[in-house]
Amino acid sequence: MSALDASPDARRGDFEIVPPGSRFFALPSPFPMKRGGVLHGARLAYETWGTLNAARDNAILILTGLSPNAHAASHEGNPAAGWWEGMLGPGKAIDTARWFVVCVNSLGSCKGSTGPASIEPGTGEPYRLRFPDLSVEDGADAAHALVRALGIERLACLIGCSMGGMTALAYLLRHPGGARSHINVSGSARALPFSIAIRSLQREAIRLDPDWNQGHYDETRYPESGMRMARKLGVVTYRSALEWSGRFGRVRLDSDRRHDDEPFGLEFEVESYLEAHARRFVRQFDPNSYLYLSRSMDWFDAADYAPDAQGDRVAAALASIRIERALSIGVETDILFPLQQQEEIAEGLAAGGADARFAPQPSPQGHDAFLVDIERFGTAIGGFLAG
Repeated sequence: MSALDASPDARRGDFEIVPPGSRFFALPSPFPMKRGGVLHGARLAYETWGTLNAARDNAILILTGLSPNAHAASHEGNPAAGWWEGMLGPGKAIDTARWFVVCVNSLGSCKGSTGPASIEPGTGEPYRLRFPDLSVEDGADAAHALVRALGIERLACLIGCSMGGMTALAYLLRHPGGARSHINVSGSARALPFSIAIRSLQREAIRLDPDWNQGHYDETRYPESGMRMARKLGVVTYRSALEWSGRFGRVRLDSDRRHDDEPFGLEFEVESYLEAHARRFVRQFDPNSYLYLSRSMDWFDAADYAPDAQGDRVAAALASIRIERALSIGVETDILFPLQQQEEIAEGLAAGGADARFAPQPSPQGHDAFLVDIERFGTAIGGFLAG
C-alpha cells in the first residue's frame, strides 16, 4: 500500500479546495466506518516537512481542528504561509531540522481528503448525504493507516489541536502503542453540553437555509446565509469576551460604512468584523462537510473506551492509554473547550503512568489562542519537544 497511490487530479466535487503541494494517500478499500458503512477508493490529503531518519523514530503527526487543511506551514511545494506557520519549521517550536512532521486533512473534510463533497465511485456525483456517518474515530483510523504506510511503527509525538485533540485521543485509544508522547492542544475527551449546543445551532442555521436543499446545492444555489451564521457563531466562541472588548469596544462604523437604508443593519465594528470573517469562509468550505465534522465532535466520548463501567469512565479510559510523556495545554478564556477539559486529560494520562504535564495559559484570545498566541504556546510546545 503506497502513500502516494491516489492522484491529485482525480475528479472532485464543487466545494473541494486542495492546497498546492498536497500529497494523497489511498486508504485501504473498502475502508470501514465506525458507525456503519464503508468507503471505496477514499483518500487522505497530507503534507510533510523535514526528513524521516533511518530509525524512523523522529516522526510527529499533527491532527487539525474542523476547518484547517493539511498545509500547516510553508514548504518548497507550497511557499504560502500555513495555518500554524509560526509554530512549525527549522528552528521553531516544532523544529523540522530535527523532526519529520506529517499533517493530515481530516477524513470528511473538503480540503483534499474524501468527504461529502467528494465524488462517490459508481455514481459520478458528490456523496452529499449519502456519505456514511462520520466519527472522530474514523479520522483517527485513517491517519493511523497513513502513518503505517509511511513505514512508521510508532510516532515520536502525536499532536492534536481542538477537534484534533479528540482525534488524537481516539488514535491512542484505538491503536495502543502508536506514539511515545502526546501533546493535546485545547482539546477534550468529550464534548460538553455548551459546545454541543453551539454546534447544534450552527448546524441548524445551515439546515434551515432553503438553499441547503437537503444537501443538494451547487454554485448557483448555495446556503450562503446559513454558512455565514454558522461561521459567525463559531467565531464568537473561538475568542473571549475579554478580547472582543479590548479589540472593538463599542466603536461604531463610520457613516460611509453603514447602510442606513437597511433596517437593523451593521452598526458596530465588531459586527463588521464578524460579517467579513464569515464572508471569507463561505464557498471556501463545503456545508455538508461542516455538518458531518461538527456532529462527529458531539458524538465523541472517551468514556466509550473505559475498561470498567464503574466510576469516572472518562478518567478510566484516559488511564488505559500507555504513553511515556504528555503535555495538555489550553487557555483560561476558552469557553468552547474549557480549561478543565485539558486538566482532565493530563490527570487521566498521569494516572496511566505517563509523565503528564498540564500547562494552562493566561492568553486572552480564547480557543483560537493556539493559532495566534505563538509566543506562549510555542514556548510550552517547544520546551516539551526539546525534552
